[in-house]
Amino acid sequence: MAKALKIFLFLLIPILSNAQQIQVNGYFMQDSAKLGERVGYVLKASYPESKQIIFPDSTYDFSPLVLLEKQTFISHTLDSVTQDSTIYYLSNFSLDPSTFLTLPVYELARYDSVVHYPLEAELKLKLTLDSIPEELVFQENNIYQPLEKSFNWIIIGIVLGAIVLLLGVFYFLFADKIKEYWKERREKRRWAQFEKRWKTQTALLTENPSIESADEVIGLWKGYMESLTNLPVKEWTSSEIGERMDKIEIFQALRAIDLIIYAGASSKTEEATTYLLEVAREKYQEKQTKITHERAAV
Repeated sequence: MAKALKIFLFLLIPILSNAQQIQVNGYFMQDSAKLGERVGYVLKASYPESKQIIFPDSTYDFSPLVLLEKQTFISHTLDSVTQDSTIYYLSNFSLDPSTFLTLPVYELARYDSVVHYPLEAELKLKLTLDSIPEELVFQENNIYQPLEKSFNWIIIGIVLGAIVLLLGVFYFLFADKIKEYWKERREKRRWAQFEKRWKTQTALLTENPSIESADEVIGLWKGYMESLTNLPVKEWTSSEIGERMDKIEIFQALRAIDLIIYAGASSKTEEATTYLLEVAREKYQEKQTKITHERAAV
């Protein structure tokens, strides 16, 4: 009998010693909460530094509570004793007056694990209404409360669709006239820009008949005439331009300006530039007349 008692005490002492080495504590951060309210549950463990402890994670069944968030903290070791703590934020959806919770702490052993439980923590249900009165009293309020009107997307879609359809029909019926109108506006703007630049460049040529000014004037005129006639005027010589346009006067006017470029001769160029401007104006008016007729025929 004494021998059996010694064997029992020999086996019991390590278990009691191990239980004393690991201390687990768990409690709610408040004693009561409303239905669905967020409540913190603190789980703490104090154990030797040589031990390995694991706290429950999100896979643990917290019923009847629901886990919202888990907040962990860095372990703290002092005199070979480690302290760990975790806060579990939970919500209670049970209608029982009190809900009890105790979370395990797992001690990892070589071949198995030992589970340590703290004492159960109680969370009482806080009711919003203590009691319902026998007669309901309603507050009188005759102030008009405007109601927010939501957009009727179906009507808006129909209106937008009708607008797009009308624009499509309008473009289909008047597309050619619109193009001719913008073509006429574009030619007017181009003529105004050319006339302004022409007057500026010819004035400089009259004041200072240099090779650069003469080359600028001829290049400006040829470029504008090419845009009006769609002919390669820039590639033609002065004689070719006079021949293709069937006007010897154009050749003579261009020749007067060419003398400054090729011969360095200074002559009166005002008459030549005035004539070239009139030729450009004539071609511009011819194109505008053609555009007007095309728009009327559409």
